[in-house]
Amino acid sequence: MSFVFKSIDHVQLAAPKGSETVAKQFFSGILGFQEIEKPEILRKKGGVWFAFANYQIHIGIEEPFAPAKKAHPAFQVDNLEALKMHLTKNEVSYIVDKDLPGANRIYVHDPFGNRIEILEWI
Repeated sequence: MSFVFKSIDHVQLAAPKGSETVAKQFFSGILGFQEIEKPEILRKKGGVWFAFANYQIHIGIEEPFAPAKKAHPAFQVDNLEALKMHLTKNEVSYIVDKDLPGANRIYVHDPFGNRIEILEWI
């Protein structure tokens, strides 16, 4: 083949209209992602963008909105136990899943019901 995939540029999750403030509280305030500026031409569509390391998460407005219940991004972390304590302190529930050999992992849902996997390889 004459083409090569290099990396994931971003992951987009959907959210209902008017949910930017709630998205900022969760993705930036709780998860610690940095909010990044959307290009001016795209701002009129609503939504908000975040980044961590070399990755971006785009929260896009979708009407009618339906959360992703099965499809999900998976984020790798260091010190999952500390994250679980942080989530509990911030009243964010999570589900522990032990089905993936070699990994500790949890599932959380963003404020809009989208599923997010977070794992730490052991």
